This record gives sequence, C-alpha cells and structure tokens, in this order.
Amino acid sequence: MENSLYVSPSPHIHGGDSISKNMYGVLIALIPAFLVSLYCFGLGALIVTATSVLACVIFEYLIQRFLMKKEPTLCDGSAILTGVLLAFNVPSNLPIWIILIGALAAIGIGKMSFGGLGNNIFNPALVGRVFLLISFPAQMTTWPVPDVFPMTYTDAETGATILSSLHEGGAPLPAMVDMLIGRIGGSLGEISAIALLLGFAFMLWKKIITWHIPVSILATVFVFTGILYLVNPTVYVNPFIHLLSGGLLLGSIFMATDYVTSPMSKNGMIVYGIGIGLLTAVIRIFGSYPEGMSFAILIMNAFTPLINSYIKPKHFGGK
Repeated sequence: MENSLYVSPSPHIHGGDSISKNMYGVLIALIPAFLVSLYCFGLGALIVTATSVLACVIFEYLIQRFLMKKEPTLCDGSAILTGVLLAFNVPSNLPIWIILIGALAAIGIGKMSFGGLGNNIFNPALVGRVFLLISFPAQMTTWPVPDVFPMTYTDAETGATILSSLHEGGAPLPAMVDMLIGRIGGSLGEISAIALLLGFAFMLWKKIITWHIPVSILATVFVFTGILYLVNPTVYVNPFIHLLSGGLLLGSIFMATDYVTSPMSKNGMIVYGIGIGLLTAVIRIFGSYPEGMSFAILIMNAFTPLINSYIKPKHFGGK
C-alpha cells in the first residue's frame, strides 16, 4: 500500500504543553483559595475536599478499569482537578454521603458517559454540582459563615450568602474588604476574591489559560449590572457586589476556561464569555434562583460546538 502520510516542511513548533502539566498547573493556582477555605471553614474544608478528590479518583479508576475496559489515566490529574472544583462548589459542612453522590455524577455522568477526558461536552464538576443542587437543595444551600473560630465540620454556624440576601431584600451587605479576603458565607472555594485572582494571575503567567473568557464574562456582568444600577440604584446593587460575590470569579477563571468545553478561537471565547456573563446576570437579577453561574456555563458549554463551527480561527496564510 502506498504511504499516505505526508509531513510538511520544517519548522515545526512544539509548545511543551501536556494534559498533566496543565491540570497540575490549575491545581497549583487553586492553592490560595484552598488555604483561605481552611482558615475560614477549618476541618470542614479539609474533609469535603479530601472526600471529593478521593471519590472522583476512585470512581474514574473503577469506571475505566471495569466498565470501559481500558487502562486508567489517573496520573493526568484531571480526576483530581474535578474533585477539587466540585468541593469548591459546595458548602463546607456538606455530608460525606452527598459528596460521594456528587462525585459519581461528575465523573460517571459528566465525564465518562461521553467517553472520558476530551469527549465530554459539559464541565464535569458543574454537572456534579447542579445534580446535587437539584437533588439536595436544602443541604446545598445551607451555608456556614466564617465568624467563629475554630469552626467545626457538622456544627458550623450557618447564614445567608450575599446573593440570597439580595433576593430576600433588606439584609445588610458585607463590606468590600470582607468579600475580598473571604469573611463571607458561601461555597468552600468561592469566598475570597483575592485568592482567586492570585490563581488567575498565576495561570496567565504560566500561559495555562488566556484572558479572553474570564475578562469577557466579568466585563459583561459589570456592564449589564452597572447599567441597571445607574438606572435605579435603589433597586439594583453596585456592580462590584456582583463581581465579588457568589461563584462568578471561581466559575469565570477555573471552570468556564476548561479546554474541552470552551471554544477554540479567541473570538469564539469572547462570544462564549459574553453569553455566560449575560445569562449569569439575568438569572441572578430576574430569576428565582440567586446564583446563575453554574447554569450559565453549562448552557454555553452546549453552544460551544456551534461557536466552533461558525467562528473559526484564520488559517495560516489565509486572508
């Protein structure tokens, strides 16, 4: 048979990237947020994160080994990252048995049912989170508040998040400095804006991600909520409140930028980010659910193939 493999002339460029290198790079970027969660939530943060990571790793191994009949790929770090991100999206006092269900949904439904890493169309950690939110709404919306130290796992003092307070109306909002450093209620990994921005800076420095998706999401939310605030400041809050509250920073930086489920071209990333920002703001302000980031990312994940089809990067030498 005639050899049909043709290799173009040099030069060939290799960036030195690998799946494991990028996965562990994201894990390093999450360390500041994890340290803040340990300080604010104590033992609960450690228990939830360790349980989630261990469960995701075990479920991925079992599914690959016994159901898919293929060699497990645990060393690439993707299962560990899914476990950390799932833990960062739940309360720090969530019962262990619920975490196990969330990990099974994330790995089994969100990842392996599509064929594993590189084939999933939805972010696995968000699939697990939304599955838990729909299945266990009471447990998933009981938020420990980091006011009393040291905080225990099961007996943590609970309270409302900023976004739920906005929906209820009349509740006092925390100071900006508390939102920056993490002295607010919320999911385990979303409370400190500074810690998340440090992770963002690290990933930009290491070129793990580009600025296009996070900046387009944050800019869209800021502009949309800012216009509403200018129109009626007595009804709508300062746009900085939206930027620093809920899962906006965590989702924009660490989950919307997932390589598999986000567009390939830079223009496509911007369109994708604008869509996430608009959906998040609309759900937060006009919907019955106070947080819209998870749903917005999953919805736009579904549009990623369409965006890739219509917004393609210019080929080399093309006009």
